Amino acid sequence: MNENLAKGRYREFYERQLAFIAAKDVEGLIHTNYTEDAELLNFDYDIKGTDALIEYFKGYIDGLGYIKLLSTDKYTEGSDSVFFEATVETAGGIAQVIDVFVMRDGKIWRQFPGLRSFTPNPPAGA
Repeated sequence: MNENLAKGRYREFYERQLAFIAAKDVEGLIHTNYTEDAELLNFDYDIKGTDALIEYFKGYIDGLGYIKLLSTDKYTEGSDSVFFEATVETAGGIAQVIDVFVMRDGKIWRQFPGLRSFTPNPPAGA
């Protein structure tokens, strides 16, 4: 964890985001941390609005099995944004993720997630 994370304006928000995801509390995540007109955009999806985000995150977390933060590798904030890289453990292996949140009124208005790398768990018995 870098020094900026400890001092950042959105530090508590970031920790709350991770806690909701680790607890698989999708309803709490979206209703607490996202604006009603929030949008998540990556190379595979463009998801808009509360109901669509809830559906997406339920499928996303279920597909991964679980998500456990191993480290926050880089973190920085702008006046209304958060940008970070993190390493997480999932049921399938270790992922290095990147994410950008554009904030409005203390909530995520726009999110741009990505995957830097993924190392799958070795096959059983290997």
